[in-house]
Amino acid sequence: MLTSDLFQETYTAVTANKARSGLTMLGIVIGIGSVIAMVSIGQGAQSSIESSIQSIGSNLLLISPGAPRGAGGGVNAGRGSVQTLTLDDAEAIKSGVAAIKAVAPDVSRRYQVTAKGKNTNTQIVGTTPAYPSVRNVEVADGSFFNEAQVKSLAKVAVLAPTTRDDLFGEGASVIGQKVRINQVDFKIIGVTKSKGGTGFGNQDDMIFVPISVAQNYLSGNSFVSTISVQSPDADSLATIQQQISGLLLSRHKISNPQQADFQILNQADIVATASSVTGTFTILLAAIAGISLIVGGIGIMNMMLTTVTERTREIGLRKAIGAKRDDISNQFLAESVMLTFIGGLIGVGIGWLASRAVTSFAGINTTISMSSVLLAFGVSAAIGIIFGYYPARRAAKLNPIEALRYE
Repeated sequence: MLTSDLFQETYTAVTANKARSGLTMLGIVIGIGSVIAMVSIGQGAQSSIESSIQSIGSNLLLISPGAPRGAGGGVNAGRGSVQTLTLDDAEAIKSGVAAIKAVAPDVSRRYQVTAKGKNTNTQIVGTTPAYPSVRNVEVADGSFFNEAQVKSLAKVAVLAPTTRDDLFGEGASVIGQKVRINQVDFKIIGVTKSKGGTGFGNQDDMIFVPISVAQNYLSGNSFVSTISVQSPDADSLATIQQQISGLLLSRHKISNPQQADFQILNQADIVATASSVTGTFTILLAAIAGISLIVGGIGIMNMMLTTVTERTREIGLRKAIGAKRDDISNQFLAESVMLTFIGGLIGVGIGWLASRAVTSFAGINTTISMSSVLLAFGVSAAIGIIFGYYPARRAAKLNPIEALRYE
């Protein structure tokens, strides 16, 4: 049988009973649509999380304080509530680790802030002029404070956009005005660009002040909350992490690394872990949605078995005039694949519409990749072959004489 004849016969058979063919394809349509929508949600979530992590800076090591573990290790219950890092540690890293690009220590704590009769509770970040380049902070209006202002204890502040909107109104011009933090007045010298308030805290709801002022007038001590270290590239992160760990252990006179009173987070590790978690989440969603594909495949098999029974005399006649087993088998297999292929095509369209609807109404980012679309088509075609094989073989094995006698 020629390929064109096979296609024509398949088209005629599938369209002979459009309602039954449509209902048979419905399971595949729902299955493929569900897989496309679920995978797009998972990939969108992965993209959003990775973007949030990357927004805090590139090629970063984040060093934070932690309580020393007791003998034999165990849970570090004091992590996050202790103060073990100082500005001297940051200076030692800056001068002692040659490969690093920049260092930005900071002191962070939430305070009640007032201005012109309005108030808000926001994060106050006392840091150095290197902070914007290390943590990808851009100034939209005015300027960031400089080294001279840090040394002179200048009471200046740079507002993030959400804090500005809360205190002065949306888009207000605030350069030169003042805010009061912990009973201390600060002159506003700049406003940062919006970075989006997701992931590791809302980076648009902050106020930046010189670290010297934060330590002297706000926290009242010389400790720092975090030391951000930027490496020239991602490949050198692990090496620099080891060098910093050794340096701090030596400075803090700790011989056992298991008793370190600090922790170092590697941004590459964070991204890899987040990608792994979201990847597993995506596979789980796709697997759940894929169950409906199996149900749809069973529907295809049931419909094809019914078709073989209904067309038994036709099969007998074809064999009587010379059709081979493979011709009969290929004919029914082609009908099965066409049903699943058309169902897959419609399912991809419905999955795309569903993902767009999720983005529009639920505000969740979704991403449809070409690989997921091709995978959906491949799966639908495979289902057609797998679930159409048995009916096709059953038709091919019919005895032509018995088939012609079938009532």
